[in-house]
Formats: sequence, C-alpha cells, structure tokens
Amino acid sequence: MSLATIIDATTKTAPVFFGVGKITIIPTLITALVYFNYDLINPENYPRVTKELKKSYDFVVIGGGSAGNVVVNRLTENPKWDVLLLEAGGHETEITDVPILSLHLHKTKLDWQYRPQPQETACQAMVDHRCCWTRGKVLGGSSVLNTMLYIRGNHRDFDQWRDFGNPGWGYEDVLPYFKKSQDQRNPYLARNTRYHSTGGYLTVQESPYTSPLGVAFLQAGEEMGYDIKDINGKQQTGFSLLQFTMRRNSRCSTAKAFIRPIQLRKNFHLSLWSHVIRVLIDPQSKKAYGVEFIRDGRKEVVFAKKEVILSAGAIGSPHLLMLSGVGPRIHLEQLEIPIIQNLPGVGQNLQDHIAIGGLVFPIDYEVGIVMNRMVTANSALKYAITKDGPLTSSIGLEAVGFISTKYANQTDDWPDIQFMITSSGISSAGSHAKDAHGLTDEFYNEVFGKVNNRDVFGVFPMILRPKSRGYMRLKSKNPLDYPLLYHNYLTHPEDVTVLREGVKAAIAFGETRTMKKFGSRFHSKPIPHCKNIPLYTDEYWTCILKVYTLSIYHMSCSAKMGPASDPMAVVDPELKVYGIEGLRVIDASIMPTITSGNINAPVIMIGEKGADLIKATWIGMSYSKGNNITVTASY
Repeated sequence: MSLATIIDATTKTAPVFFGVGKITIIPTLITALVYFNYDLINPENYPRVTKELKKSYDFVVIGGGSAGNVVVNRLTENPKWDVLLLEAGGHETEITDVPILSLHLHKTKLDWQYRPQPQETACQAMVDHRCCWTRGKVLGGSSVLNTMLYIRGNHRDFDQWRDFGNPGWGYEDVLPYFKKSQDQRNPYLARNTRYHSTGGYLTVQESPYTSPLGVAFLQAGEEMGYDIKDINGKQQTGFSLLQFTMRRNSRCSTAKAFIRPIQLRKNFHLSLWSHVIRVLIDPQSKKAYGVEFIRDGRKEVVFAKKEVILSAGAIGSPHLLMLSGVGPRIHLEQLEIPIIQNLPGVGQNLQDHIAIGGLVFPIDYEVGIVMNRMVTANSALKYAITKDGPLTSSIGLEAVGFISTKYANQTDDWPDIQFMITSSGISSAGSHAKDAHGLTDEFYNEVFGKVNNRDVFGVFPMILRPKSRGYMRLKSKNPLDYPLLYHNYLTHPEDVTVLREGVKAAIAFGETRTMKKFGSRFHSKPIPHCKNIPLYTDEYWTCILKVYTLSIYHMSCSAKMGPASDPMAVVDPELKVYGIEGLRVIDASIMPTITSGNINAPVIMIGEKGADLIKATWIGMSYSKGNNITVTASY
C-alpha cells in the first residue's frame, strides 16, 4: 500500500483513530505517517479486550489508570492468580503519543471532563466561574493526557506520611518502589544507583527537543541563587531540565509501560468501556465479593474470590465507595443509600496543586514554542519518520524550579513553590490552551489578544503544600450522575500569601539578566476584575490568584490513609478499607497529604507498593525492599 493511499484512507477514518472530535490536517498526517512507518495504530498492538468474562476472578481491579495498571501487572506475575481489569474508557490513540498535542486531548471522549462547583475564591476567569478538572477516561488514565512530568516529590513528604501513623511509608521505604518501575534513559542519572535504576517498565528521559530558552532557564535559576540539581535525587531545592515519562520520544503511558507487555498472560483479562457502578459488599459479613458494572448498555456482575481493588482515582474511588454504602453516614442517609460502613473521611480532605496562569513574558527572538509555527506538515513528517523535532516537546515545558518563599524554612530542603517553566505560554498555544483551561473568550481576548501567537515564555508558580481542603458529595444515588465537587481553593489564608510570593518570584525570574538577553518583559496587561487595584501591589496579586486560578490536575487525598485512631482515615497503611474485608484502595486518593510536585510518579509508586502489600497478604512474603526485576521494555 502506498503512502498516498494510507493518507487518503486515514483522512477518511481519522475521527475513529483520533477519537477526539478536533481533526486537523496535522494530526491526520501524523496518523498516516506513523501507520506507514511504525504500524503503531494496528489494533493488534493494543491489549486485547476479553470478549467472554469469567464469573469470578481472584482479583478485580477497578480503573486502568496509573496505579491500577501497575497493580494488574504485578499481580499477574503470579500465574496462579487470575486478574480482571475494568476500565470505563477505551484504548489510547496514535495522537495521544505525540507530546506536543496533549492539550488537544482535554474535553474529549478520553477525558471525564469533571468541573467542580463555582466558588468565589478561585477560577473567576473560567466559563461559569468553574475550573476544569481533566481526568483520563482511557486505558492508561491520566498518564495518557498529562504533560508526562516525572517528579517524585520531597523526601519529607513521605516521612510525614509515616509520622502520621503509617509505618512503611517513609522515604526510605518508598524509594525502592520508585526505582522498581524506572528505566532511566539519562546515562548520567542512571549511574546514580542510590536514586535511579534501569530495566523497569516505565521509561524516563528528557525531551529530545530543547529550545534555546531551556538552558537559559537554568542560568536564570542560578542567577536567583539556586543550584542546578537532580530534583529526584538527594536534594529537591534547585532548578533542572525536566524528566518525562517518554519512550523513544513519544508518550510512555502506564498502559504502554505496564499493560502492553503482559497482554499475552493467560491470567490477565481486560474489559474496556466498562463503567463500574457499585462494589458488592455483604452487609452482614461486610466482605466485598464482587463488582457491578455497565458494558454495552447492560448491567453485568463479576465476583472476586480474594479482593476488589479500587484504583479509580481521587474522584472515582470515593464516588464508588459512597455508592456502595461506605462513607459519611449522614450524607448516605440523606440519599437513602443503605449504609454498610460509616467512614466520614470518604470524599473529604480533597487536595490539588494550583498555579497562577497567564504569567507570560514576551521576547524579541523566534526561539519559543508557538504552535502555529511548530506544528506544521514538515514537523509532522520529521516526527513520524525520525521521532524528533518540536512535536516531541511537552507543550514547551522545559525546566522546573523548586524554590522557597519567605514562609518556608530556608534551612530545610522542603520548598513551598514549584516553577513550571515553558518556552511557550497561554498566548502561544493557540485556542487549545484557552479551551483546556476553560477561559472565557472575553477574558482571553482582552488579556492576551495583543500577544496571541507571539514568542513568549511562561512561568507557572505552583503551591506545593496547600492547606485548603476540598470535598465531594454524591449528587444522587444514580451512579451515572457525576459527584458534586468543591475545590475550596485559596480558602486558607496561608495559601494566598505563599502563592502570592510565588508570583513575585516568577516576575523576578523574568527580570534576571539572563532572560533580559532575550528581551524579556512581563506582559502586564491589567486583568479584568482587578483593574481598579494598583498594579504590583499585594492586593493586585491576590486578585489575580482568584481570577486565573489554574488546576494542575493533581486531585488526591480524598480517601486518605491513616491509623485506626484517625477518625477521618479511610484506609489503613496496608490500603485496606476500614471495616470492609477484601477491599483496598490503591491510587492518589490514599495520600494523607499531597506530595511536593507532580503526582504521576508517586501514584505509580503507590501502585507498586500496593501490589506488594497484596502479595504479602496472600502468599505471606515480605516485599518491603521492592526488589527490582529486569524487563525488556519493547512496546
């Protein structure tokens, strides 16, 4: 078959392959060329869906996201156990592999498209004053939609978990599990075997495309007094080029990393487009014995002989717990849901990282990532044939900085602000960034109209340990109704003061001599809602925080791990749900507090450790060292 024939055929069938409703010539061309050169979209390369499910399995895992895929992989290592994975979405597409196109995936059928309730404290620039919470509804979960940043968090985050009363969760306990997954492709970092390893399922590397701004970002960090560090190593404070979950310069989702290599295991069954609506729990014995789900428009039931594992994420897992009669008594009684176990912490303690959007710095040289200039037929050809070029950039994310404001202890290596630094900005990413962030057209046009599609760089200051706590409630007992989500961003005054200092530090970053060489200047267009406040005052920055509040999509902590003495704990340190036999939660919701950094790597670690906790229960062996295994990651 000729390339022209494939392009023609792909153009006609692109909506099927792309699956996101925003077809353009560039994704279509990428589809055709990838198919022609690599055969990546051949359905034979995807894990096969099990047509006829068995009536029962040893383990039923709900949710094929970053944690659930790890759990399935590790449990099926035992050929005597059969494991079923239920995922509400479908397969990835070839477009999800292309790093620069991640924003195109938001608000598509690959996304649950959650939107928390409007609140006056944040997100005033968004449509209906409602933030956007992108969550992956696809095999691979949010690792298919995210920007692929690999950041483990701070040593003290995990030591704090341990000190809360969770033995086995200190930094030295979890470090082996970070290493167990990792296949570090940077030879310099790989040599540091104290913190890194090779041979794991999850490939970690730098993006092959770095703009001239990338190194300048590090130099500007040094100018501000920070060292260049391996932020996943001994010390977090400092600046670094970013590490990504990429393989051969394409996205390495957890589906690609952990599921594709095991698709031929006879004890692994997969059911996609399977929307779980309830965990079946015997009200007398309080034992979880199965799962009810909807597939192909029909309700089905499958039984679990050993355990049901909830890995549906920080929204999905507490949602299912409450639908199943496990949660706050008063709330469940209001909805007339039979109560099996009163756990008031279910859906509480909801945490997220937020940053301030819109801090862009126009420059005088064409060296940044401007989507209209970078995503072209030529760059698509280069990517499809050589897997190189600007399409391997993760929407311009190049460097990261962990800094301490005046509110952090300067002698501790526990910074309170993370800079995500991009060779692009909201104004250079086209309409996709505006749509992904949920901004109104009026706000975007007024603030960014004059710098639209121009070279800029961006600094997104993100608060690392917010003290504000959100929560969630059931809208109804209809399992298909989305829950009511309340972010409560910036309701704790300390979050306002810390994040405000982060904004000031970001402005200072743009004023360094290094960045001035590019002609850097802060785009100081007054923000609507804040025009009557003097520029650059604390009151003005506080106003901006509430207007352009940007979720970094790190929802977590909503079914937290804690000791039995903690009345708000949902799971114990072995991730078993209190009061329910045969039910565990293994995903971001079990975090007692959010980690200091992007959370995909910690969630994968939780999956690794959770799988070993299950093994320890059922075969009586200790996996506390997280011994690594050698894997040939060829998918």
